[in-house]
Amino acid sequence: MSVDAFDATPVETKDQLVAFIASGSKPKDKWRVGTEHEKFGFRVSDLSPIPYDGPRGISRLLELMSGLLGWPKVMDGENVIGLSDPVGGGAISLEPGGQFELSGAPLDNIHQTCREVHAHLAQLRECADPLGIGFLGLGFSPKWTLAETPIMPKSRYGIMMRYMPKVGTLGLDMMFRTSTVQANLDFGDEADMRRKMRVGLALQPIVTAMFANSPFTEGKPNGYLSFRAEVWRHTDPDRTGLLPFAFEDGFGFERYVDWALDVPMYFVKRDRYHDVTGSSFRDLMEGRLRQLPGVHATISDWNNHLSTLFPEVRLKRYIEMRGADGGPWRKICGLPALWVGLLYDGGVLDAAYDLVKDWTYAEVDALRAEVPKLAMKASFRGRPVRDIAREIVALSAEGLRRRARLNEGGADESVFLSSLEETVASGESPAERLLREYETEWHGNVDEVFRRRAY
Repeated sequence: MSVDAFDATPVETKDQLVAFIASGSKPKDKWRVGTEHEKFGFRVSDLSPIPYDGPRGISRLLELMSGLLGWPKVMDGENVIGLSDPVGGGAISLEPGGQFELSGAPLDNIHQTCREVHAHLAQLRECADPLGIGFLGLGFSPKWTLAETPIMPKSRYGIMMRYMPKVGTLGLDMMFRTSTVQANLDFGDEADMRRKMRVGLALQPIVTAMFANSPFTEGKPNGYLSFRAEVWRHTDPDRTGLLPFAFEDGFGFERYVDWALDVPMYFVKRDRYHDVTGSSFRDLMEGRLRQLPGVHATISDWNNHLSTLFPEVRLKRYIEMRGADGGPWRKICGLPALWVGLLYDGGVLDAAYDLVKDWTYAEVDALRAEVPKLAMKASFRGRPVRDIAREIVALSAEGLRRRARLNEGGADESVFLSSLEETVASGESPAERLLREYETEWHGNVDEVFRRRAY
C-alpha cells in the first residue's frame, strides 16, 4: 500500500536521503516480516467487476470493514480509499482497478502472518458476502477488458494513467489488471542490505516461476504462465526491472539513492496532487520544477517518491520482494516464509549468496524474459529452473528450522513451504494446473476459475 507520508523536514543534501534509507537498519532481534497481498473483487451473480460507488460497491465494502475492524478511513477528498490500523500498523487499500489489498503488520513470524491472512479473509467474507462480492487470487485479471475494469477515485492514479502510455505499452494493464503477493523484510546494516538485495534480485525470476499464476486474459489463455511478469517487462523501463547497478561491486545506500534521484517523478503533494511527470527529484531539491517553481523537497516527498519506484526488489527503510503473482492463501503464506528462511539466518544467507554471487545482471535479466512463458521449464546456465527452485526451497526450510519459531503444536515455520515443495516436486506451476483444468474439467470456460479459486 502506498500511503502518503507527512514529514515537512526540508531536504537540502543527498546525505539526508541516504540517511533516511539507512535509518531502517535494525538489530537482528528487531527484524520483522510484513506481507502484502492483492485480490480481484467480483460480483458472485454475474462475475462482473465491482464498481467503486453504489450500495454494493467497493466504497460500501470499505465502510463495512471500517465498522467491523474499528480502523479509521483513509480519505482522498470525499472518497474513502483505504483503512489504517492505528495499533498494529497494517492497512487495507485499493489498487487502481479495485484490487483489494491487505498490507500486513510487521510481525515476528510466519505463524502470525498466516493467522493475519486467515483473519483478514474471514473479516472480508463477513462484510462482502451480504453485498454479493467474492474475491479471487490470480496474478492477472482473467476475464475483463481494460474498458470493463473500474477506475478507483484516487488522485495519484489519474497522474499515473496519463503517464504510463508515454513510457511503456502495458503500464495500464499493470495498474488495472495485475495482482501480487509481496514480502517486506528488514536489514541489519548496509552490508546486510547489499547481500539481501543481491540474493533477492538474482532469485526473483526463480520465485516468479514458482508462483506463476496468470495464464488467462479476457476469457482465454494468453500464451504465458505469468502474464503479470510479462506486463511488468513493458511498463516503464526507468523504474522497473532488476537494477543492474546492484550486481556491481560497491553497491550500497548511496548508489540506490543516486538512481532514485534521476527516476522521473509522478507527483508532488501539497494542497493537492501536482502532476510533475518528467521532472526528477533533483529538480525538486533545487526548486526547479516548472510545475511548482520555487517549491523545495521534504522528507515526505522523498518517501512518496520511493513508493513510486517499482524494481523487482525495492529498497526503502526495508526491502520489498515484488516478483510473485497473487494466488491462494497457502501461497500468500508461502512467499514470506520462503524469503524469511533464505534471508534471516546468517548461514543460509551465506549459502544463497554463494549460489548467486557470480550470476551476472545480463544472465538474470535474460532469465526474467524467459520465465513468463516457461516458468520452471526455463533453464539457467544449463540447469532447469525447477532444480534451482528445489534447492532454494530446501535452503529456506533449513533457515526456518534454525529460527525455531514454533506454533502451539510445536511446528516451525517450514510448514508454510509445503505448497512450494509440492510445486517444485511436480514441476508444474499454478498456471499450468489452471490451464490443464481449463482444457479438461472446465471445458474451455474461464468462468470456472471464479468458482473454483475464489477465497
